[in-house]
Amino acid sequence: MNPVIELLKNHRSIRKFKDIPLTPEQIDAIVTSAQAASTSSNVQAYTIIAATDPELRKQLAELTGTAYVEQTGLFLIFCADLYRIKEATEQHGEVFHQNMESFLVATVDAALAAQNAAIAAESMGLGICYIGAVRNQPQEISKLLQLPELVYPVFGLTIGVPDQAPIQRPRLPKEALVHLNGYQVEAGREGVRQYDETVHEYYKVRTQGKTLTNWSQSMADKYRKPVRAHMRSFLDARGFRLE
Repeated sequence: MNPVIELLKNHRSIRKFKDIPLTPEQIDAIVTSAQAASTSSNVQAYTIIAATDPELRKQLAELTGTAYVEQTGLFLIFCADLYRIKEATEQHGEVFHQNMESFLVATVDAALAAQNAAIAAESMGLGICYIGAVRNQPQEISKLLQLPELVYPVFGLTIGVPDQAPIQRPRLPKEALVHLNGYQVEAGREGVRQYDETVHEYYKVRTQGKTLTNWSQSMADKYRKPVRAHMRSFLDARGFRLE
């Protein structure tokens, strides 16, 4: 089997790390790999904040409610960044027209770069975990990181030497995700039904019978009320035009 495919298939999130800092060579390789990711029209509309200061890491851990942000070997915050594009546009006497499309481009660019960084880290035997909790208190985190207008934190990425080996979380069956020549509603529903059974067994084993749920129930629990409803007003205040 292709070793890259094997690496991708063996991914799991790591939430406990050994107290071992990453080397400058490892950090450079991870960041260089992130930069090599695909980017829409070469706009490269993202910025990576490397949180290395212990006090900053402590504050970020508190704001995200995630202790291992402080304990990991490296914590990166991937930001969608249109500020740089705005400055480049105005440098040539043009008006920067920002809309939903440019917002999506910046967000996707940040995600693609982060996934490259994650794969690079895992190829070196390191563990990673995405931290969407940077969006729990995005205004406070933006202030802490001194983010200018038209920049927002999409998510964080913890990277370090793993101190745990969790069982791999199962994914939806391919039939639920990959539809031939068009969206197939019934195939998707059947895939979810099968997946519910798989996830029920996964949680039963993982929690030694303490949690008995399935995927659709966990989704219902998550989305029965708005999630991070503050994001629209936050993005408005950041200068993003979502229209």
